[in-house]
Amino acid sequence: MRNFVTFFKIIRLTLSELNFIQMKNNFRAYLPVLAGVLLFSCGKEVSQTTGWEYNNEANGGFEVTPYEEQETGPGLVLIEGGTFMMGRVEQDVTYDWANIPRQVTVSSFYMDETEVANLHYREYLYWLSRVYGTDYPEVYKKALPDTLVWRTKLAWNEPYVEHYLRHPAYAYYPVVGVNWIQARDFCVWRTDRVNEFILIREGILAVNPNQTADDNYQTDAYLSGQYEGALIQDLPDLDPNKDTRKVRMEDGILLPRYRLPTEAEWEFSALGLIGNTFFERVVERRIFPWNGHFVRNPDPKYMGNMMANFQRGRGDMMGVAGRLNDNADVTAPIFAYWPNDYGLYNMAGNVSEWVMDIYRPLSFEDQSGFRPFRGNVYQTQVRDEEGAIAEKDSLGRIRWRDVTEEENLDRRNYKKADNINFLDGDQMSTVDFMSPADTTNELDVQSKMMYQNKGEAASITSMIDNRSRVYKGGSWKDRAYWMGPGTRRFLDEDQETAWIGFRCAMARVGSPTGLSK
Repeated sequence: MRNFVTFFKIIRLTLSELNFIQMKNNFRAYLPVLAGVLLFSCGKEVSQTTGWEYNNEANGGFEVTPYEEQETGPGLVLIEGGTFMMGRVEQDVTYDWANIPRQVTVSSFYMDETEVANLHYREYLYWLSRVYGTDYPEVYKKALPDTLVWRTKLAWNEPYVEHYLRHPAYAYYPVVGVNWIQARDFCVWRTDRVNEFILIREGILAVNPNQTADDNYQTDAYLSGQYEGALIQDLPDLDPNKDTRKVRMEDGILLPRYRLPTEAEWEFSALGLIGNTFFERVVERRIFPWNGHFVRNPDPKYMGNMMANFQRGRGDMMGVAGRLNDNADVTAPIFAYWPNDYGLYNMAGNVSEWVMDIYRPLSFEDQSGFRPFRGNVYQTQVRDEEGAIAEKDSLGRIRWRDVTEEENLDRRNYKKADNINFLDGDQMSTVDFMSPADTTNELDVQSKMMYQNKGEAASITSMIDNRSRVYKGGSWKDRAYWMGPGTRRFLDEDQETAWIGFRCAMARVGSPTGLSK
């Protein structure tokens, strides 16, 4: 059956290429290739390197799984990548010069269709309470949004404090009061729950509602063989020395990790320039996630309606009774308004959104032109003396550690684990640099870097440090200027507000467009 599927997959690809070559009048040159593919496909699949047959237990059982393309995870939309001009498209009203335009390339990836809603986050809280509530209640408490962010000293916002997170009227409104760390942890949890569901769907695991703190499904733990769960059956193993095996990454069954999008990914997907592209020409550059310099819908059917939820003017959060301009006082439902050309909702207005990046004013000058990002801290799984992955921690998670410089002595692409400060400037660039006579004190040099971590220095010389995370887009309380995808702001990763939410992303593996193209 596997060879049968592979045969038709190759034939389909071959015929699609054949049509192109016919148009180029090179059909004769292509005939030997087609004949070779047909001959190869009619027999057993063999290695083009060694000639040995794949998936044959008699010769060792090296497995090659038929694979077409990545499954789209729940809630996600494929964002076809490409090159674009990242950064400022309007005047810099803050004079920060922190978003200087630069052309970069973003690979294809997946993005949540909407912001994460209160209902989605409550599902997460319920799971944490059920699994960790008895033995480790602090895990649940750590994940709770701060509902007190709604309070304002000279305003009456207590109804939001009491009802916004829990009341069903706000179930599909974006969750707020979550800091960057909480948003990151939600992505980790979501990865595990989605992959657990896939294994249940494929008949490998059974539903297990009685998971405990030290024995719950974690994707890393499963892949390392440290989670059994409610097993129905393992996969048959073609290794002649084994009968069955766990699902491996090579099977293509499990999905990559959910995560926060990078700043470049978020900005690229928010612009949605795929709707303005004619061949390789972007025919109209955008200020907002829609065409034009205005914030109202030009469609005759919806003429004059606001395209997003934002503050139109001082003290004007929703317009006049009987004709509310955006039909929302604070946040709006996650499916409100019109999606952009990628099918993403509320990429302007409603709530600003966390992204992965560490904030630096000159990031756009320093970062790579391909998949730009600042914030890399390279890690590896903790292993014992024999090289095996160490036992799980008390929460059922595989432990990770930063890589050491000794492990990277022969590497050319990086040496240190923490690359957040890369290209930030040397010792002489800092505000409190040392005199030449003191340069022998290496520890003192390290303590006087340009961007200091909180608690590591006696005097703080900047509001920016290695905990400053970027958030993008305008919110319900912002003016229209901030709805431009090129704008950027920052906040400490452990702080939260009533106007910052988040959505998840996932890497796209393999073809950037899929076999459909």
